[in-house]
Amino acid sequence: MRQSEIMQRVVGILTEEIEMRRQVRENPDAEAALTGAISALLAETLPEIKLPADASAQETTALITEALGPAIMTLSHCFSYAFAHLAEVHDEGRTDTSSAEVLRSLSLQFAQRGEG
Repeated sequence: MRQSEIMQRVVGILTEEIEMRRQVRENPDAEAALTGAISALLAETLPEIKLPADASAQETTALITEALGPAIMTLSHCFSYAFAHLAEVHDEGRTDTSSAEVLRSLSLQFAQRGEG
């Protein structure tokens, strides 16, 4: 999965969370419906790891770290980038746009990058 696709999925997760929080505030007794979007993203981005049967605990740790490191770094970067983008808009005192609109714009920006 390309970074632009991951970024779009991260934006979708954040947008979904904003909407879920709004719904909970409006109806505190309602149960929030989780969609499994984070689990799906993890399943699609984290690699399958094959460990030798005779691997020691230390070797297993090294293999897992090496296999998962790049995917975890990409996911962390995408969430951090989206947060920083939202924080910049907030810190600028912008009241002409909502968080959802900022995220939508960010998603479109990465969609266009992915097409190129």
